[in-house]
Amino acid sequence: MQKKSISRTLISVIAVIIFVPAAILIGWYMGDRQYYITGVIIIILSMVPFFVGFENRKPQARELVCIAVMCAIAVASRVAFIMVPHFKPIIGIIIIAGMAFGPAAGFLTGSISAFVSNFIFGQGPWTPWQMFSYGLAGFIAGLLTKAGVLKPEKRIPVTIFGGLIIMLIVGPLLDTCTVFTMASMVNTVSLAAVYLAGVPVNTVLAVCTMLTLLLLCKPMTEKLNRIKVKYGMMEED
Repeated sequence: MQKKSISRTLISVIAVIIFVPAAILIGWYMGDRQYYITGVIIIILSMVPFFVGFENRKPQARELVCIAVMCAIAVASRVAFIMVPHFKPIIGIIIIAGMAFGPAAGFLTGSISAFVSNFIFGQGPWTPWQMFSYGLAGFIAGLLTKAGVLKPEKRIPVTIFGGLIIMLIVGPLLDTCTVFTMASMVNTVSLAAVYLAGVPVNTVLAVCTMLTLLLLCKPMTEKLNRIKVKYGMMEED
């Protein structure tokens, strides 16, 4: 059983860390509207580790519905703050999904939520980068929760984790997208300017994510865990 769990985790890591970034880089050179194709490819890749978890049993519709609901909540949380620049609770919701349902489900929730919400905020070359960075937040949260490092009932550590993952991973990844966009003008000065300009934006997003986790992580995960126990969902084989 333990070997199967390790194998599924390894497949998830390979899909997320290797194949998804490769799809983003390849898609960058595919020409106009490449981000639609790249976005679909990322969604397909994010589904692979999720469905590998169903290796020895048939997936129940309610399990897929829960992921769909978390995606809908994440999208709605971003749209609800459309008038407030950069202050979006979406990544906090994605982290909660990863903590409740595991790393693969966390990445799937993040990538789909970014893709769908951008039909409102606008699709562009940044979409695949957002899908990857948002999904990575849910993936890492799921891994750390699975390892016992993060615990939903421990609000302060979870809140700090939310701030750190924005400032150290999600934010810099999105800033890197800007660097790729201005590829012809890249030099040491412009690189420093891009990443420094991203600090205030990332700080606002980090604060919003921390507030979301502080207020919602414990109650939401408690409800999601009750659903999992009641219906025997997302169980390890």
